[in-house]
Amino acid sequence: MIFLPTALAGVYVIEVERREDPRGFFARSWCREEFQAQGLVADIAQCSVSFNRRRGTLRGMHYQGAPYEETKVVRCTMGRVFDVALDLRRGSATYCRWFGMDLSAENRRALYIPRGVAHGFQTLDDDAEVFYQISEPYRPEAVRGVRWDDPAFGISWPLPDPVLSEKDRAYPDFRDLP
Repeated sequence: MIFLPTALAGVYVIEVERREDPRGFFARSWCREEFQAQGLVADIAQCSVSFNRRRGTLRGMHYQGAPYEETKVVRCTMGRVFDVALDLRRGSATYCRWFGMDLSAENRRALYIPRGVAHGFQTLDDDAEVFYQISEPYRPEAVRGVRWDDPAFGISWPLPDPVLSEKDRAYPDFRDLP
């Protein structure tokens, strides 16, 4: 695997190294030892899938509060999404900055999102699927979020008029959080 740092501290793009032959290719997409050698969290407590029927569906910006903060590895296994990491770690050199990129079944890239960094995505195709590897079990009482269109961050989503849940639409402005 190839770990490429992004403009956000601790957030990495992960590319697979293909071993190709006439049949196709083989590539490792997860290796605890390689993650640990990079100094990254290599624990997986659960895996989840998000299937999204409509192009333009937006899910985010989500994270879990302390002490249940999550590290995630996110990849798109069907279709395409614009994936976003938002640094909410106070004291981080990249606090309140975001990084976005296309993840797709075709490019097979993943995004490593450390604890304290919110995550969201917008689907660029109908029937897009996102696969998550997550370091902590889901805790409903720890679910947190900030608004996808909060002016404090200025995230540039690729498609107008997103399909949103009421929960994602109702998150407060960042400046109103404690």
